[in-house]
Amino acid sequence: MSKHPQIRLKPREGRRVRGGSPWAFSNEIEMSNAAKALEPGALVNLAAEDGRVLGTGYFNVKSLIAVRLLSHEAGAEIGQGFLAGRLARALSLREAFYARPFYRLVHAEGDGLPGLTIDRFGDTLVLQITTAGMETLLEPLLAAIDEVLSPANVILRNDTPVRALEGLENDVRAAKGEIPSRITVEENGARYFADLGGGQKTGWYYDQRDNRAFVAALAKDKSVLDVYCYTGGFGVLAAKAGAREMAAIDSSQNALTLASEASSANGVEARAKFIKAEAFEELERLAAANEKFDIVICDPPPFAKSRKDVEAAARAYRKLARQGASVTAKNGFLLLASCSYNMPLDRFASECAIGIARTGRSASLIRQAGASPDHPAHPHLPETAYLKSLVYALD
Repeated sequence: MSKHPQIRLKPREGRRVRGGSPWAFSNEIEMSNAAKALEPGALVNLAAEDGRVLGTGYFNVKSLIAVRLLSHEAGAEIGQGFLAGRLARALSLREAFYARPFYRLVHAEGDGLPGLTIDRFGDTLVLQITTAGMETLLEPLLAAIDEVLSPANVILRNDTPVRALEGLENDVRAAKGEIPSRITVEENGARYFADLGGGQKTGWYYDQRDNRAFVAALAKDKSVLDVYCYTGGFGVLAAKAGAREMAAIDSSQNALTLASEASSANGVEARAKFIKAEAFEELERLAAANEKFDIVICDPPPFAKSRKDVEAAARAYRKLARQGASVTAKNGFLLLASCSYNMPLDRFASECAIGIARTGRSASLIRQAGASPDHPAHPHLPETAYLKSLVYALD
């Protein structure tokens, strides 16, 4: 066994981690003086109260999730070799799904690398590191990335607010190569453009890939409204699939510019309209004008960023469902999505059903889905299955 310091669970605590979860919470840990003295992100062995070692992970006394396990092996050596092995496994999984190198390569705990996400755009990788433990592993991680993939560009998008909870500073920089001003994204046979340095998250949302394809399959000769369109993922693909017209709403002009460029790249600019507006206000205006669309997509940013936001978020999802249904044509389709992991699926579905019912419409739920398979969920962490997508057929 290596000389990792040992962190011990309190008596009768840690039921989830003893059952296979990779997380141990701060209130489950014996916070000895030795534990409190460890640097944030230090590698440790996690032990049960009887001394049985549950695995190797990293520890941060400042974090609610105090230990995140990397291996169930006691005293595992966590370095370039270990990280390269995890990356190679993640790559093999994606290559089973996708012929082209555009996907989420690493999805944190779902790929056994907590605190790390990597999105791949051809020979450019965008990393987000959200924990002190993964931050301390940055040097061997970059070496492992070169060993497995040797990309031209590696961009660190470490500008997410959650880093503050780990005592980390924010920055955006190229760890290798450069940050392209924009980059082409290939998905579902369409071409898009992403701003990797300044766009939301890593610049693109691969998680909705399969849901976009489902909507596109319904779109031929239909009118489509894409609300919170960002850079055009749903709407442009629907237009490419044969929608007779597509309107897209977003409050970001930069996002709309990229969406418009995507419509041109896919030859659908004549059937696409882009509207800079706040979503709730524009939906209210469209409803007042009695405008209807055969397919309405509402894919908002997270309304519940923490548990204290859940009730406010529930009201917002209910309102969005009502407004979306109000502008959906007879016998049309309405997609409602939530990327808030704090919002449980049953509560989200309930609020959507209430919102639709308040328009006096009847609805059938025809599809319930999550993220595409390049976003694997950890079987012991329902929190990692964050995306919820519901498609309704309205009367």
